Amino acid sequence: MAISTRKAAAGAIAGVGLMALLAGCASAPSTGGGDSTGAASDFLPCMVSDAGGFTDKSFNQLGYEGLTEAAKDLGVEPITVQSDKADDYKPNLQSLADQGCSLIVSVGFALSADTVTAALANPDIDYAIIDDAADNDFDGKVDAPNIKPILFDTVQAAFLAGYAAADYSKTGVVGTFGGQPFPSVQIFMDGFAEGVAYYNEQKGKSVQVVGWDVAAQTGSFTGGFEANDTAKQLARTLIDQNADVLMPVGGPIFLSAIAEIQETGKDIAMVGVDADLFVTNADTGNLFLTSVLKDMKAGVGDVVTEAGGGKFDAAAYIGTLDNKGVGIAPFHDFESKVSPTLADELETIKKGIIDGSIKATSVSSPVK
Repeated sequence: MAISTRKAAAGAIAGVGLMALLAGCASAPSTGGGDSTGAASDFLPCMVSDAGGFTDKSFNQLGYEGLTEAAKDLGVEPITVQSDKADDYKPNLQSLADQGCSLIVSVGFALSADTVTAALANPDIDYAIIDDAADNDFDGKVDAPNIKPILFDTVQAAFLAGYAAADYSKTGVVGTFGGQPFPSVQIFMDGFAEGVAYYNEQKGKSVQVVGWDVAAQTGSFTGGFEANDTAKQLARTLIDQNADVLMPVGGPIFLSAIAEIQETGKDIAMVGVDADLFVTNADTGNLFLTSVLKDMKAGVGDVVTEAGGGKFDAAAYIGTLDNKGVGIAPFHDFESKVSPTLADELETIKKGIIDGSIKATSVSSPVK
């Protein structure tokens, strides 16, 4: 277990449209845009993963799907390279530049410094990075003019999930833990805890959050983004504190939490992150109350499509509840187990967050 304090400054900031649960909204923006004109004949889109790999059933996989589907629509063949460890990032980025890539998408904040270095060294190549502002000198500006950040104000959607978790909890304790204390991880944890606090305020309850303290910006972290014994032990620590809803934030670490839940045999629900884990991890989908969604697939697809059409724009894309770039998944197997008024309450809260009457904020938010 690693207990960490949030760094005073960090360059990686960020966070699927709301599905049937919240008004059946579609994803945003629409991947590919339906344009069948194709890309320039020499357009070559590429992607490098972080250490989670393209089969992480989370943000690497969603980014990969956005890239490949957009490339198919454009009639081009992308190049993808998987990183197995942090030391792979720099050579993988160099390899893609050497292969003549027109657009290189980096998946995740961990690649921020190496992506900025690569972009500055290759001004004729377009770059995009998921979950990072590419602002490593913390001056509020992107560090290279040819990088497009793809960001998500995930605090808004996590707020809804926290409210739902508090409403569902039978023990009055819910928990969350992360991979590493990056802003794009902590923003989920902030929103989750704030949603629980709002539930307590509205209902006169006292549901407790273990694993994260919003005010102190401290909490429980595994130190990485791998499914391993450390993640499993952290899940057990929260379970031992009587948590009956868990939200692990950090790619495949949720698999370790699932393993621990199965070993304990306790009735514990999960909240997924990034993707609808009921769908992407169907074998254990019955454990997921809901998931906090980021429409990375559509966001990446849109960037690839625009670059392929010669319309690359380095201005950041920020997914919100309003533009349907973030949301929460349906309750699926929990539909009959949650309060019959919960869906309507969440719809009201969603509208309040959008119009500003309900505050879902995080120091890690890309919206300032």
